Amino acid sequence: MELKRKETIGWIDLLRVIACFLVVFAHCCDPFVARFDTDRSTFLQGCAAGSAVRSCVPLFVMMTGVLLFPLRSSMNEFYRKRIGRIVPPLIFWSVMLPVLYFVYLNYIATTDNPTIDMSTFTWQMTVTKICTFIFNFNYDTTPLWYLYMLIGLYFVIPVFGAWLDRASQKDVKLFLRIWGISLFLPYLKMAAPALGYIGNWGNMDILGVCDWNAFGSFYYVSGFIGYLILAYYLVKYPLQWSWKKTLSIGIPMFAAGYAITFGGYLIMQEYFPGNYAYLEIVWLFGGINVFMMTFPVFVIMQRIKVPYSPALSRLASMTFGIYLCHFVFVQIGYDMFAAWLPKGVPAVVHIICIAVAAFFISYLIVRMMSAFKVTRRFVA
Repeated sequence: MELKRKETIGWIDLLRVIACFLVVFAHCCDPFVARFDTDRSTFLQGCAAGSAVRSCVPLFVMMTGVLLFPLRSSMNEFYRKRIGRIVPPLIFWSVMLPVLYFVYLNYIATTDNPTIDMSTFTWQMTVTKICTFIFNFNYDTTPLWYLYMLIGLYFVIPVFGAWLDRASQKDVKLFLRIWGISLFLPYLKMAAPALGYIGNWGNMDILGVCDWNAFGSFYYVSGFIGYLILAYYLVKYPLQWSWKKTLSIGIPMFAAGYAITFGGYLIMQEYFPGNYAYLEIVWLFGGINVFMMTFPVFVIMQRIKVPYSPALSRLASMTFGIYLCHFVFVQIGYDMFAAWLPKGVPAVVHIICIAVAAFFISYLIVRMMSAFKVTRRFVA
């Protein structure tokens, strides 16, 4: 999400804006997905819409790979600039979002929301959330999981950067193949019990993972690091495909990935109702189906000739801040449009309205904060 502009790349600017809106859109789907069997039509619309945008976060990671590789600074300088830039927004929004939620839900909200447990939005709980953010994000700060993960990527980027400077195309491709195997691990873990696997002392993880070891065989070559390396590879060694080949491969790949994502979620919800660990498997960013949706979007956008636009560039520069603050406005938008829109309006219309409103309000907030030196560092 947080990208360094070494040069202005039109398609990257456009992709940043699109990916940011898709993140907002994805969060707007969650309240409708949570209906499950209480409102089946609403659940299906929310699930169908939410499944379509799972590539949003991997796309941001890939853009980070495009703009940070090759690395031209020392490890110490890189950490100081990149991690030093992440920490202030992480602290600020870890405090501000719980406060905004508390104020809104206790003093402003006028509609009852059965998806919200108000006992977690007392002032005492708000203070607790603020004091414990150093351990992890909470509901109010859900989008900030990305910042914790991004810091982790920053820790290893200098290491991979040094390797990439010396690695051949064949070497990088081999790494990506190994990473590609890791994309199947969520499904292998799910299938293992059906094949007779009983785990170790109650732990059902696989490939060496157990209660005293979280680092399995593919731990160091899996997850978001693969998207970083993939982006570097696709930019350094662009696919020599015609538009016809790009679309004839990309569209079916995306459609198949979407079918697995949407269909898989429905299957999981039917056979494992209430088991979120299984429900989320097909929505995991480190799964093969999400990769199948991410890869086509990236390579198609890479081929589009997007001229430099100052307006687009300015908007793209604000996507990091929009991402940081949008979550509370999704909640507000959900309540507002539930009251404003006539009954019977399809859930997907609600989702679109909430997404557009939350994105626009977040943009205004970020633009205002960007105008002042004191607050600019919290959104840029």
